[in-house]
Amino acid sequence: IMLHSTLALSLLLIAVTSNFAMAIKKEKRAPQTLSRGWGDEITWVQTYEEGLYQAKKSNKPLMVIHHLEDCQYCQALKKAFAENEEIQEMAQNNFVMLNLMHETTDKNLSPDGQYVPRIMFVDPSLTVRADITGRYSNRLYTYEPQDIPFLIENMKKALRLIQTEL
Repeated sequence: IMLHSTLALSLLLIAVTSNFAMAIKKEKRAPQTLSRGWGDEITWVQTYEEGLYQAKKSNKPLMVIHHLEDCQYCQALKKAFAENEEIQEMAQNNFVMLNLMHETTDKNLSPDGQYVPRIMFVDPSLTVRADITGRYSNRLYTYEPQDIPFLIENMKKALRLIQTEL
């Protein structure tokens, strides 16, 4: 009996420790779940408030992507965004990144309505850049997969504006 209970106890210990190890591992990979498919190498902030704080602290612009899981346009843009090396590299190194599946209370982030996908930039002085727009006059901050080069230009513009204005 003693041997049996020792065996059972050690099996229980093994089960508990491996679960614990998995929990620790999960903890480390937190940013991946926040990427929601937009880029796993990118460090994503969780909330708009955190994004503003990081932008101010790091002197990097904040890029906010509004999207929804069941929106085909969002999915198409996400795929193009995730596959573009230049975007991924800039997002990783030069921006504070946030992707949201809900609206923020900041009305400045929806100057022309609450549609998705919508990408906006906020500079480190915490000014929403309403002047960095996409190609469509009916939805100023939307991008389609073929607009990726244009989005890259806008990311560069967001970076340039910091240097010149602050």
